[in-house]
Amino acid sequence: MAPHKLCMIPGPIEFHEDVLTSMSTPATSHVDPVFVPIFGETIEMVRTIVQSKVAQPFITSGSGTLGWDMMVNLLEAGDEVLVLTTGYFGDHFAECLEVYGAKITYLRAEPGSRPSKEAIADALAKTKFKMVTVTHVDTSTGVLSDIKAVTAQVKAASPETLVVVDGVCSVGSEEIRFDDWKLDVVIAGSQKGLGVPPGLSIVVASPFAIQTFKDRKTPVPSYYSNWGKWLPIMTAYEARKPAYFATPAVQLIYALHTSLKLILSQPLETRFKKHADVAADFRQTVRGLGLKTVAQSEEAAANGMTAVWLPEGVEVAQLVPALAGKGVQIAGGILQGLATKYFRIGHMGISVMDDDRQHIKKVKDSLVSSLTELGYKN
Repeated sequence: MAPHKLCMIPGPIEFHEDVLTSMSTPATSHVDPVFVPIFGETIEMVRTIVQSKVAQPFITSGSGTLGWDMMVNLLEAGDEVLVLTTGYFGDHFAECLEVYGAKITYLRAEPGSRPSKEAIADALAKTKFKMVTVTHVDTSTGVLSDIKAVTAQVKAASPETLVVVDGVCSVGSEEIRFDDWKLDVVIAGSQKGLGVPPGLSIVVASPFAIQTFKDRKTPVPSYYSNWGKWLPIMTAYEARKPAYFATPAVQLIYALHTSLKLILSQPLETRFKKHADVAADFRQTVRGLGLKTVAQSEEAAANGMTAVWLPEGVEVAQLVPALAGKGVQIAGGILQGLATKYFRIGHMGISVMDDDRQHIKKVKDSLVSSLTELGYKN
């Protein structure tokens, strides 16, 4: 790939050359016999990525946020929803669900931490929830939620409560065992740990979630997001048959197909361990500089990104362009009231898995030199 400014934000991430090449196909019909099996295999590989044998993937044109809207299929007006929020995206997921008539109970934690087991238990004892949502990695804070423990706790207290995981910033970089952990929904987007340009919304639903949709008492108040429209499409393509509701993003699905094949060419455990090792090393580098991560503990720190509090005397408006001048794009903060107090760096996909690219080393070197140039002394 030609030299370019590295995109080291928490998504979009750097794309493999083969992924980009796979988008350079000629104009292709979405019902072409060449494309149909590509889409079908892609659906199957998405199921594999979240380690499920029984879940139903939906791959549609849109951003990860469209996955929030798809929860309209599971909610009916007045349904109680417990939202475990660890930052900006947890809060806005709740805002989306309110549009569809959900009654939201927020369970917040201070920036860098996550709701406690005791707080969750107290909330579950007080209200019968239709759904509990949890952001696996909140991109605004770099906080990693323990979705295995949360799901076990929710299901023990209320087996029929749906557990919905926002995995937009975790799928492909964090371990997810959909079947073993009894998850009901995982929401993802193409542009983060899956290593594909933005434009695909991915939702994986359990058989229980699909049955909940089929058993609803009121019509789904949405057209494009309606699973009644999409289920026959996904089923048909997986059976290697063409079908049509809305035109899929053909070239992006080619790209996702290529990226998933690359990811699955080695054991998922190897991928998750490499992300964890690189993230731990990066956090150690940050601490070695005398800086603090937003995540308050190692257990609550994401493996695909890190948010870091700025040191005294350095502004985000200085640091971001300083790294950009060295060929590394990082991101500022987005938490309300704290956005100018910290910065965020992504470490996902090929930047982590391919040591020869030296992406992580370039980020570290650029960060150290930029801080020095801005007058920071450790």
